[in-house]
Amino acid sequence: MAKNLLKIVEATQLRETPLPDFEPGDTIAVHLRVIEGEKERIQVFQGTVISIRGGGANRTFTVRKISGGVGVERIFPFHSPRIARVEVKRRGKVRRAKLYYLRTLRGKAARIKERMRDS
Repeated sequence: MAKNLLKIVEATQLRETPLPDFEPGDTIAVHLRVIEGEKERIQVFQGTVISIRGGGANRTFTVRKISGGVGVERIFPFHSPRIARVEVKRRGKVRRAKLYYLRTLRGKAARIKERMRDS
């Protein structure tokens, strides 16, 4: 009974427009709504998905990029109203669900091979 009630409440909080399918290793561009004072603008955060975790309304994904020679990671909730849209730029070929090892790699060693067409 309690689980059913929880699912009903979670379903009301979920995002109406689903995000495109992406996996760890993919390079994505997350378009965020940023409110500064009374103005609203779109800010793009582009990087590699290094993890997807959780489920239901608590599901999140972590995106990592290098900005000014410094690694920057940001965690986004899947069902956040601040996410305007997500574009998949590149599909990466990896054999892990969590790519935390990329934090220690630099330069060309941190590259991810591109996944060819699914056939």
